[in-house]
Amino acid sequence: MRVRVLPDGRMTREHAAMYLGLKVKTLAMWAIQGKGPRPIRIGGRVFYRQSDLDDLAQNNVNASLDVGAA
Repeated sequence: MRVRVLPDGRMTREHAAMYLGLKVKTLAMWAIQGKGPRPIRIGGRVFYRQSDLDDLAQNNVNASLDVGAA
């Protein structure tokens, strides 16, 4: 299955989870806990901005590199 990004850069929780290599439940729990990328609610549906997901992934890579350098 391919990750679907809408023309405005949004994707559903399911596609966002695939994009990050996470489970849907992980993103749902992060949303409840106020962690991770900020979800957008539109008409009862949950979306994430691709730019927010990219920032999260990049920050995690940088944090991993910083730990390895210590």
